[in-house]
Amino acid sequence: MTEEDRTLPAVVEEAHASGFFEDHDGHDFQPDAMFMGSAGTTEWWRHWTGDSAADAPPFRVFGRDGSGGLAAFWIRAPGAAIETQPIVFLGSEGELHVIARDLGDYLWLLAGGVGPLETVDGLHRVPEPVPELVALAQRYTDTAPRTVAALIAAADTELPALTALVNSATK
Repeated sequence: MTEEDRTLPAVVEEAHASGFFEDHDGHDFQPDAMFMGSAGTTEWWRHWTGDSAADAPPFRVFGRDGSGGLAAFWIRAPGAAIETQPIVFLGSEGELHVIARDLGDYLWLLAGGVGPLETVDGLHRVPEPVPELVALAQRYTDTAPRTVAALIAAADTELPALTALVNSATK
């Protein structure tokens, strides 16, 4: 039996270690130090969908909110790099949301001063860019910043496919 690699992408570890989540107001997000194990993810998925025989879900969980909702990379395209996969939120009460279209967009959200779950709950403040995270996003993505509204709109285009996935798995 091979040991499962639960290591987060280095840029995610760096972004989460920036102190943003300790000092950031307007979010309820606890990033994990590593991906949740596949057995734990499958157990959660079975409970969440109500299907005790459900196969392993296409998610790599890396954080949670206080109510037990999970933030994860959605492995929508198996075999593709994890950095290209959407980042989603699966709420404890069945909420579904696409946080970012891919890792680059996730980094730009953080750089724009927006916590991942603010895209779920809505922005109730004017976000301020975080210089350290702007530098990280520029270094990682090699692209110009995009507005928070543009990032959220891009993520929203993925929601119908996520909804279809969940509806096909929910009992």
